[in-house]
Amino acid sequence: MMSRKHMAAWLLLGCLLCRPVGADIYAYTADDGTVSLSNVPTDERYTVLIAAPKQVAVVVPAVAARKAISGLARKTGYDQVVDDVSRTYGLESALLHAVISVESRYNPRAVSSKGATGLMQLMPQTAKRYGVADAFDPAQNLDGGAHYLRDLLRRFNNNISLALAAYNAGEHAVAKHGNRIPPYRETLDYVPRVLDFYQRYRTEL
Repeated sequence: MMSRKHMAAWLLLGCLLCRPVGADIYAYTADDGTVSLSNVPTDERYTVLIAAPKQVAVVVPAVAARKAISGLARKTGYDQVVDDVSRTYGLESALLHAVISVESRYNPRAVSSKGATGLMQLMPQTAKRYGVADAFDPAQNLDGGAHYLRDLLRRFNNNISLALAAYNAGEHAVAKHGNRIPPYRETLDYVPRVLDFYQRYRTEL
């Protein structure tokens, strides 16, 4: 004959296996020592034997959520023109999106402390070199920036890291340092940031 102790253990196991996710287990011991287990207590004599773990809600800060949505909306707004320019110059649209993300965060009115302007942050001499009359015009800015990036890739044998370093620090700076990424803090930070966006966009696009 099964002992009360063993019977209680089997009842407990059955309740654990059959209880709904997140349900508590209640127990009640009668005067004769009989133990009753349930996930739905029928009267006030039941007490909690095993409390269900509390579920923790993951809350995304409102500011972070708004930034993510805003960034996605801005990128989406330029998808078509970036695709068009990418085809014109034989570039991956993911690479252009990566450069824009780091350079201006899709702000066509962005101006740097050094005087670079627009989506791809063209310096005045670069804009002039590539026939960009209005660097704040997104289409012109993208065309000039993509053209320049294509030329840099050709100059550095399609080495994306060197082309990006040249885009940031200037092609002469890369050449001066033996066709290596110049040891400038800004450039050493810039190249991996763009490459990170590039890899992420390649999986999304």
